[in-house]
Amino acid sequence: MMIRYRTLFSLILLFIFGLNTGLAQNHPRQEATFKDRPKLVVGIVVDQMRYDYLPRYWDNFGAGGFKRLITQRYNVKNRHYNYLPTYPGPGPAAIYPGTTPSVNGIVGNSWYDRSIDKKMYVVSDTTATPVGIDADKEAGQMSPANLLSTTVTDALKNADKNSKVIAVSIKDRASVLPGGHLADGAYWYDGESGNFISSSWYMDVLPQWVRNFNEEGLAKELSQKTWNTLLPIDEYEESNPDDSPYEGAYGWEEVPTFPHELAKSGRESYGIISASPFGNTLVKELAKQALDAEDLGTNEATDFLSISFSSTDYIGHQFGPHSIEVQDTYLRLDRDLADLLNYLDQKVGQGNYMVMLTSDHGAVDVPAELMDKKLPGGYFNSGNVIKALKQYMHEQYGKEEWIEAYTNQQVYLDRELIKAEGMVLQEVQDDVANFLRHFDAIKSTNTAHNLQYENYTEDYQAMYQRGFLFDRSGDVYIQLKPGYLGSSSHTGTSHGSPYTYDTHVPLLFYGWNVPQGETSRKTFIPQIAPTIATMLGIPLPSGTPANVLLISE
Repeated sequence: MMIRYRTLFSLILLFIFGLNTGLAQNHPRQEATFKDRPKLVVGIVVDQMRYDYLPRYWDNFGAGGFKRLITQRYNVKNRHYNYLPTYPGPGPAAIYPGTTPSVNGIVGNSWYDRSIDKKMYVVSDTTATPVGIDADKEAGQMSPANLLSTTVTDALKNADKNSKVIAVSIKDRASVLPGGHLADGAYWYDGESGNFISSSWYMDVLPQWVRNFNEEGLAKELSQKTWNTLLPIDEYEESNPDDSPYEGAYGWEEVPTFPHELAKSGRESYGIISASPFGNTLVKELAKQALDAEDLGTNEATDFLSISFSSTDYIGHQFGPHSIEVQDTYLRLDRDLADLLNYLDQKVGQGNYMVMLTSDHGAVDVPAELMDKKLPGGYFNSGNVIKALKQYMHEQYGKEEWIEAYTNQQVYLDRELIKAEGMVLQEVQDDVANFLRHFDAIKSTNTAHNLQYENYTEDYQAMYQRGFLFDRSGDVYIQLKPGYLGSSSHTGTSHGSPYTYDTHVPLLFYGWNVPQGETSRKTFIPQIAPTIATMLGIPLPSGTPANVLLISE
């Protein structure tokens, strides 16, 4: 019986990595068994990284970072998110649980919670107490309690109590959600103090190694640096000129041009590192410290280190996808990755660890730039539209309190008031959806009733349905036209749409039992977790539909 199971598992791995004869000859494979696991899995998520950044910046990358990951192992070139919204909260909640918001419950970075009549932040937990900062600071009141399904990191901990899971990031949600419910430690950056912190969900006090890292003052040192370009500025030919009207300046600057003197940010100086490429360097150094202090990848059990680089998101929002700032950030991240991989070679050993690198979403080109190029794009003034909607509903129904909230491009109606007035919720939803369709920036609308009861199988409505949960989502969804943003600022960019500029992100596998090659077949983000779980021979996360990656030439 055991022989049959081993054969089955080997066949699964063969399908996962779909080797053709030429690849197999160049890279001989060892037959995998249930006891054949890497010493360490490293999950890397780069916030707001579009796939096209890889070919665009390729010539300026060094040999040891992105190029090492791509040329020496496997590149899944046509990887997409298959749900809405494409935000950094739902992103890791899809990557690590292997499912969509309709199952994992993470329907946004925040959502309107009808039970408490206010917004609920994605990892907010008032029952958790801060660890590493004062007890009254909300920055430490975080946990994975809002995540309704388990993660591949939870599955690993459940399968082997000796496995360790450590998660690090600038952002709380980018640490908490990948770490899952059972992480040994999840750490995020507090800009006010310049320290990495955690919460009582994981521990009572910070480990000595984290306290030592904080006391060394690297964050404070980096926050005083001047950010200049890594290469001579005239070599950034892939980007717009430095003085571009599509970029937003830092608060202390008159123009958004190099050099950026971070020390001039004043009292926010420790926080400013998050919005600079040095934030990625800080996280990389903490990850290296975690490898040492936690002895990751040195024991019989497989460990998991989650690293989320979030500074790319802050910089992308401010300067936009075609800025020199974004390009320079990725060139610096490339060098940080090279240093990290070299460190893994030394501490764990080549072939003993596996790396998975992806992103939580992409980003649209700055709509103002699209408009100047006479390409489709523009801005959606949600404030004016919701004001007009409130006036319409007052005229139609005689009250002004019909709308409780507007967030994530969703209108939350007062369901209790509608019921008390003897009205039918579905009819009111339809009325609102029909009214909103008349605004130029809106491509389409849909209602919670349809998303709850219809069975969409394709196109954008299916993506909305995968991101819908009745108790947490709104009553009417708005889909903007391609190239549009719901923003009052005409500089920088954002994300959240169902279009390829937001859904198409990298997926790279490297290291243990990973063949060399690539695929252009369209695949989806929720396939990552069940694939890793299958490779490790551990239970699948609780909410995943178990669509394991079938990679082929």
